[in-house]
Amino acid sequence: MNTTAHDAPMTMLVLNGKSAGEASVRDAVMAMRDAGMPLAVRVTWEVGDAERYVREAVEAGAQTVIAGGGDGTLSEVAEALTHFDAGADGLPTLGLLPLGTANDFATATCIPEEPAAALQLVRDTSPHRMDLLRIQHDGSDHWCANLASGGFGTEVTVETDETLKSMLGGLAYVITGLGKLGNIEPQRARFTGPDFEWEGEFIALGIGNGRQAGGGQVLCPDALVDDGLLDLTVIPPLEGEVMSTLGSVLMEGAEAALDRVSVRAQLPWVEIRPAKPLTLNLDGEPVESTEFRIECVPGRVRMHLPGDCGLVSSSAKRMSGSL
Repeated sequence: MNTTAHDAPMTMLVLNGKSAGEASVRDAVMAMRDAGMPLAVRVTWEVGDAERYVREAVEAGAQTVIAGGGDGTLSEVAEALTHFDAGADGLPTLGLLPLGTANDFATATCIPEEPAAALQLVRDTSPHRMDLLRIQHDGSDHWCANLASGGFGTEVTVETDETLKSMLGGLAYVITGLGKLGNIEPQRARFTGPDFEWEGEFIALGIGNGRQAGGGQVLCPDALVDDGLLDLTVIPPLEGEVMSTLGSVLMEGAEAALDRVSVRAQLPWVEIRPAKPLTLNLDGEPVESTEFRIECVPGRVRMHLPGDCGLVSSSAKRMSGSL
């Protein structure tokens, strides 16, 4: 028996208000509805909207909630789902319609940026259990779907002008970064985790569920979204010289230089104690503290990802292919 649009489970698109006027999004939504996908749209304008809409979706028995926006919108919707047992069957799965400036998570996971293709991916794929990062500081909890970063990259991301981002996209981060090259100061912190401890100065820091942030900075090249581990990358200055590190990146290429100088670990959790207050960028949301505990929470949401997603473990791909 064919399922009609009238009796099929509802899907809710939680759309960042900055993208609400895009014609390609409206056309893609109408196309999905015409194809029999009951798609409700809710637009966020202020803090708390995403949480309210996710709760509405859960109470309505929605099958899927789609985050329409960038990495920040994805994390906001994912965090709202953590208020429920979002990893359990019967509660909404998570999808992504990439509409941000850089779309780092979508790029790394091969989620298409074209709206119609992204919505079709959600409709046509089974969900995959995905980890989330939980960041605790000063009695508060934050959740992160992609990557927490600190140091130089965080300063660039936080200080990049919104108008510049809308005009130039990811290139805006490069321009802002070039303007800060002469003002980079290393920070100092102690990092501890299971069978791991490191203390020293660093100019950049990445704690990844995903692999990249800040418009394509690949900080955690080995990260997987379903291995129950966070990927820690600490980039210290070479012999205490920031410009030497940057020179190595330019001469050798970013990947080779970072492999040579970085301190890396895969851990279920890590605690960070900086010498002075440290700002972490949690998928676009800056938070500052003198102490952080970051934990990887396995399988916290069920997310629609492409079959060729490079951030899914090979064992999970084999299991998916056998279904």
